Amino acid sequence: MSPERTRAATPGTSAGSAARVPALPAFILAGVRSLAIDLLRELGATGASRVAALAAASGATRAEVERRLARLLAIGWVEREADEVRPAAPFDFLDSARIAASLGPRAAELEVRVLDACTSTNTTLLADALDAPARLLAAEEQTDGRGRRGRRWLSCVGAGLTFSLARRTTCPARELAPLSLAAGVAAVRALRALGAAEITLKWPNDLMVHGAKLGGILAETRIRGPAATAVIGIGLNWRAALGLEARLRRRIAVLEDWIRPLPSRNVIVARIAAELLDALIAFEAHGLAPFMGDWDAFDAYRGQRLRVRLADGRVLAGVAEGLARDGGLRLRTRTGVRAVKGGRVVNARAA
Repeated sequence: MSPERTRAATPGTSAGSAARVPALPAFILAGVRSLAIDLLRELGATGASRVAALAAASGATRAEVERRLARLLAIGWVEREADEVRPAAPFDFLDSARIAASLGPRAAELEVRVLDACTSTNTTLLADALDAPARLLAAEEQTDGRGRRGRRWLSCVGAGLTFSLARRTTCPARELAPLSLAAGVAAVRALRALGAAEITLKWPNDLMVHGAKLGGILAETRIRGPAATAVIGIGLNWRAALGLEARLRRRIAVLEDWIRPLPSRNVIVARIAAELLDALIAFEAHGLAPFMGDWDAFDAYRGQRLRVRLADGRVLAGVAEGLARDGGLRLRTRTGVRAVKGGRVVNARAA
């Protein structure tokens, strides 16, 4: 079964156009299979099926099918009675044409692709020559999702939303370090416009709801000759997955609890992508300045006493005073205000 299930929407071509779609780049053809998505499609087509029939239709072993079904049961996508499996609810598949349609006029600015699975959407885009000025890649499943400093991003099929946007930029590489902060503001703007008014930002790259993590952002760059390509990856918790909090050993928030009625995942990808495009254009022209006001307004920990683990392992304590002009975290310590450029918040409490 092909890893790319949906038709690409390319710049200048509407979702319903009969125009020829360009051949897929080599990196797209390297997408991998998601057995879970195969099973959900089969169940969507048949309405109900026995495990042996699912194994035969997918070409997987019964043991492999049983493992994937157990995960889908935990998320609530399927129901099972003895050997018969049926969908518990319609599955909201990612679809490039639906994402492009939700982008409206911005669809002409992006090449949109959807994969069943890949290692990570950032890694996949970074491996590409980026022959399009801007490209959006979403995946139903990431087999090796990444966060900052090499940490893994864990999500379950249908419980998470993972996508990346890549765009060529004229910004010198040395000026791109605060880009993830601008991307965070863009993501919160989009989600709040959809109704998630409680979403905030945790420096440097997390989306939070009342102290629980909703998502993360990973901004990376690729330099080729005089040009740079910025790649912004977004990972969001879409709905609850049994046992995920225990695996992560932390509280998590999910979008289904904070946006009601919950729109299609395709709409959410499109709304965030449109805000990211605006953010990249503004950042290219003015740096972090246009985002400082909203970042302060969205700051989850301003005025709280934080403990921050620095890149060298040391821990610095102080009261959060927002962003420095270069994107560092301003901490008022016993010896004065210090701007932290690299690290992560490990503890927060009222000052």
